[in-house]
Amino acid sequence: MDSRSHMPVTAALRLCLHGLLAGLLALVALRAAGDGAQHGTAVVSVSALMAAVYTAGVVAPAVQPQTRAAALWLTALGAVWLALLALSPDALWVAFPLYFLQLHLLPVRWALPAVAVTAAAAIGGFVLHGEEISPGTFIGPLLGAAVAVATVLGYEALFLESERRRELIEELVTTREELAVAERTAGTLAERERLAREIHDTLAQGLSSIQLLLRAAERSLPADGTATAHVRQAREAAQDNLAEARRFVRALSPPDLEHGSLAAALERLRDRTTSPALTVQFAVSGTPVELPTPYEVALLRTAQSALANAVQHAGAGRAEITLSFMDTSVSLDVVDDGRGFEPGSGSGPASGNGGFGLPATRSRARSLGGTLSVESAPGQGTAVAVTLPLPHPTEDAA
Repeated sequence: MDSRSHMPVTAALRLCLHGLLAGLLALVALRAAGDGAQHGTAVVSVSALMAAVYTAGVVAPAVQPQTRAAALWLTALGAVWLALLALSPDALWVAFPLYFLQLHLLPVRWALPAVAVTAAAAIGGFVLHGEEISPGTFIGPLLGAAVAVATVLGYEALFLESERRRELIEELVTTREELAVAERTAGTLAERERLAREIHDTLAQGLSSIQLLLRAAERSLPADGTATAHVRQAREAAQDNLAEARRFVRALSPPDLEHGSLAAALERLRDRTTSPALTVQFAVSGTPVELPTPYEVALLRTAQSALANAVQHAGAGRAEITLSFMDTSVSLDVVDDGRGFEPGSGSGPASGNGGFGLPATRSRARSLGGTLSVESAPGQGTAVAVTLPLPHPTEDAA
């Protein structure tokens, strides 16, 4: 029988079932031998045979619930029981453990008819032996069958509910761990981005201004003067430190920008986000130009935020990312066909969202002198567009 059955509780129930069947068979054999019945020896022999068949099925690894081996074993056990029932009316009581076996090993669509046939056979065998018929003759086997059905099916329902709860708890634990990892990763990336922005906006810009001022001072001094040499050394030191600051900014940039251009990072984002539920397309318009790291970070974060909203909130089936390079500006447009929302109503995507919500995106765009526009309406999808002015060559050098 099934050694994997429903944990320790079922193991105890199986032991009780073994004991019940062995006790009932012993009772049938002892009553037949003690009363000196006509078929006493045959009853004892068939009882022993049924015990042997039952033991063989219990220890057989192939006898598992809802298998062909289990059905064959129950058929053999039922045939021996019918022979015993034909010899002794006391075999009626052996029907009770048979009910539980049938309900446990057979599919429900077969178990219920098998239980009904077994109850009918028990009643019929008792009547054919000419025993005194009473209401208990019919009520006993039928009530036993009903109790067995209610017990087994009720336990199965409780077990399935317990399994569902266990799986839910495991899923919640796994999800919590994944969320913790995601939060740590998001926090790390946000801090890296913050440091990169701070270094660029303060240290790098300051060194760039110092370099420009020293270059102007160098041009206004005599080429062979002592002060000119000191100014030149100071400018070169500022230039070296500016290059070092740029390396810090690049090192702290998002991982997607470490190995390629912004367009390549957006293509990888498209590939990661595309799924059977969401088709994402990406296109580049105009002639690409090299952008400062803060620009690339801002545009990449905008695309990530817009796609995250399309997946998590909008239920979109299609999204398009367009990176456009124009004469004096660069823009990123993300359009989806999701359920949309009413801008400014508070019903749209959460502003938090790990720091990549619309307010954070708008603040990032403003810090670079750009703008963020959002067009959406319930049932009409959403369009997010960020436009940044292309930096002046001297700013780009920073």
